[in-house]
Amino acid sequence: MSGSASNSSTSLTYNDYSSGGGGEGAELAQEATAGGSSTPSAFGLFSSEKKNEDLKQMLESNKDSSKLEAMKRIVGMISAGKNASELFPAVVKNVASKNLEIKKLVYVYLVRYAEEQQDLALLSIATFQRGLKDPNQLIRASALRVLSSIRVPIIVPIMMLAIKEASADLSPYVRKTAAHAIQKLYSLDPEQKDMLIEVIEKLLKDKSTLVAGSVVMAFEEVCPDRIDLIHKNYRKLCNLLVDVEEWGQVVIIHMLTRYARAQFISPWTEDESEDANKFYESDEENEKPSDQKKPYTMDPDHRLLLRNTKPLLQSRNAAVVMAVVQLYWHVAPKSETITIAKSLVRLLRSPREVQYIVLQNIATMSIQRKGLFEPFLKSFYVLSTDPTMIKTLKLEIMTNLATEANISTLLREFQTYVKSQDKQFAAATIQAIGRCATNISAVTDTCLNGLVYLLSNRDDVVVAESVVVIKNLLQTQPSQHGEIIKHLAKLLDKITATTWTNSAGKPKKEKATKDKFYSSEEEEEEDNESAASSDEESGSEEDSDDQEDSSSEEDSSSEEEKSSHEEYPKKGKKTRNDSESDDENNGNAKQSDGSSSLSSGGSSESDSSSESGEDSESEPEAPRNVTKSKKTESKPAKEPARKKDISLLDLDDFNDVLPPVALSKPAILSPSLISDLQGLTLSTPSPVINVCMPSFVPSKTHELLHRMSGKGLAAQYYFPRHPCIFGAQMVSVQITFNNSSDKEIEDIHIEERKSDLKMHLFSPVDSLEPEGSITVSMGIDFCDSTQTASFQLCTKDDRFSVAIQPPTGELLLPVTMSETDFKKEQAKLTGMNESSATITVSPHNSTPQVVVQKFLAAANLGVVPSGQNNVHRFAAKTVHSGSLMLVTVELKEGSTAQLIINTEKTVIGSVLLRELKPVLSQG
Repeated sequence: MSGSASNSSTSLTYNDYSSGGGGEGAELAQEATAGGSSTPSAFGLFSSEKKNEDLKQMLESNKDSSKLEAMKRIVGMISAGKNASELFPAVVKNVASKNLEIKKLVYVYLVRYAEEQQDLALLSIATFQRGLKDPNQLIRASALRVLSSIRVPIIVPIMMLAIKEASADLSPYVRKTAAHAIQKLYSLDPEQKDMLIEVIEKLLKDKSTLVAGSVVMAFEEVCPDRIDLIHKNYRKLCNLLVDVEEWGQVVIIHMLTRYARAQFISPWTEDESEDANKFYESDEENEKPSDQKKPYTMDPDHRLLLRNTKPLLQSRNAAVVMAVVQLYWHVAPKSETITIAKSLVRLLRSPREVQYIVLQNIATMSIQRKGLFEPFLKSFYVLSTDPTMIKTLKLEIMTNLATEANISTLLREFQTYVKSQDKQFAAATIQAIGRCATNISAVTDTCLNGLVYLLSNRDDVVVAESVVVIKNLLQTQPSQHGEIIKHLAKLLDKITATTWTNSAGKPKKEKATKDKFYSSEEEEEEDNESAASSDEESGSEEDSDDQEDSSSEEDSSSEEEKSSHEEYPKKGKKTRNDSESDDENNGNAKQSDGSSSLSSGGSSESDSSSESGEDSESEPEAPRNVTKSKKTESKPAKEPARKKDISLLDLDDFNDVLPPVALSKPAILSPSLISDLQGLTLSTPSPVINVCMPSFVPSKTHELLHRMSGKGLAAQYYFPRHPCIFGAQMVSVQITFNNSSDKEIEDIHIEERKSDLKMHLFSPVDSLEPEGSITVSMGIDFCDSTQTASFQLCTKDDRFSVAIQPPTGELLLPVTMSETDFKKEQAKLTGMNESSATITVSPHNSTPQVVVQKFLAAANLGVVPSGQNNVHRFAAKTVHSGSLMLVTVELKEGSTAQLIINTEKTVIGSVLLRELKPVLSQG
């Protein structure tokens, strides 16, 4: 081979190699497209059967140039998301090629498909072993990567030997690959743990920054409890940290955080000059006078960790910054943590995904250490362009940071947020006001007044949320807010939020108290009557005083305040008994709901309440009352005084901005909700995909324990195909026990599990009579794989090793969706996410009814409607991850059919394809 080829292969970087030549393949694709192909997309032909035949011929050519060209195109297919699995036999033949360029691309391909095509990959084991001795470091590393990707227990000894040899390789890149292979081998065979720990201990001594992150990752996966392995390598890891790649830094920092918390004395003292024996005290030290205690001195190794990680707070990688923040939060003195607050605030300029995670952490930290973030309070103010989740997190942080010093500013900010068109955020703001009122007693009354005033708002969401928050606040001190409680009772008649209406759309006057401001309606009646009885003798004078109060322009603010408190019981009495006569004689003096009394009963508010009141009670009188209300509109003298009463929460501008609107009758949909619905667009609806009940539950059972092996105890299991009640990610399994012996079998239970799979065990069976039978339920999380769940089935006297292995079709939950949504989702799952095969159909299996029946019996699928008689579609979701599994069967002429499966879970999809292929060919 030419020297230039050799040099290029040797100088190829890891990033170039791991990309698999995808960039060059993409260029070839563009050239093919620009070359005037007869098809609309020449690159699309790569996945076609004809183009694959051409590639197979090129791979079998005697010319290296043809093979290299074919491999470049194949790797280009992989990088573009195309499925090239059917080329595996042709590609694997070239694994022994002497051309390094071909060999490198073959290994890239094999790493991708070795786990799916294990049988064929096993035939090349000898070639991979020779590759471990190749002079080129990339070939040695690639051979080890492919070897560790073949998940077959029979080659565990070969893998173990290869990892040991690679851990001593002269190339740090090969040693790094060996560290990654450790995790793969451990997951395949945990019994190799002791030997793998020896390799980890050896690699931890490696001085290369390329190896450090990978070996620590292997350490965390295999033996995180062996903290003794870190002791002698601690300082080296701290010093290498700055030069390690970013993701290696994240792993190492997390491990060192755990190490420091276990090995060093905590610096978290109220006064850092205090003695460290506050945490670890001996009897002798306790006997010393307090003025002789030694000041806390940080361990040099502790300081080394903080000093070497601090520069990483300026990293461009948000994950690195968050890892350092976590370290400082747990192990740094409080006086030094202000640095992490600055770094977190800087990350708020990151994309929204990162911003959301950062805000979540700040929200948690601000609960414990309020002063840490208080200087950056303005950085958390909500922007109108923020998504609702980010707005809510910012609001939570602002509430956590609220103090008597800044509460005035925050309440002004909250006042703006209540006006937001985002209803969910507006409701969250009202809740935040309630939390501030609870936490800061100095503003409790101010917040209560503002929230009560919000009850006159036209937004149902604002009103409903305000009622709930006010109720919670009043329950803490009900005796001090009797007047507000009475006022709220009257306002309930005017609240039209859907939570406060019955099926006919009318306000629930009696049951609106489903919140118990006080015990019953009878008590409310007694309170109102008792409050008014003391003034019955001078009733006519009070009536005239009321008229003067409602029409006077020169009342002082103190008189208004007094009036607002005294009018509630009096007006309540009049509303019940004299409403009609008041309409005739007093005109605008009527304020039946009292909604404007809180802030002094300003004229504009009286207009609003009177208009809504008359419209809802008697339509013929509306014109006369509207005329009277217009006369009072010319009296603006009370406006300035009214605004002073609201104090920090000037929430009255909600009604000032919008003119009063007369409401005819309470409706199920409020005007604000109607306007919101009118603004909705239905042009791009999201797919409707719902989990449904299984259409068919097979009666087939699987043997768990034979009666001979179980000494008379037999067990069978089957899959009922309904969602598991023990966990959303678990598969439901039912086990039936039968006692075929002549003795009672006691205490049937599961005692020991040999599998790493999560299981919800059944309750122990106390006893099973001879010839008796019992069925129990359990849940198993198979992690979307057909791996076996092994465990010990025990009785009082014996134990038996048993295992449950699910068919692939039982790892699914059926879903319903339209044909249009099916096609949309299928279009997203092409290329490597698609598996297909041509199958032979038995003549008596070609009718639509039989096709559906056969597939539903084989797998837990949902039937999707189809507009074509020869095309059948089925859909499901994997139980563990919820990934879509789309199955298409297209019947063709000549007793054949095309079976296509589209899913992101390519491994389980290919296994399901093998299971479904013989379904229609069998009798």
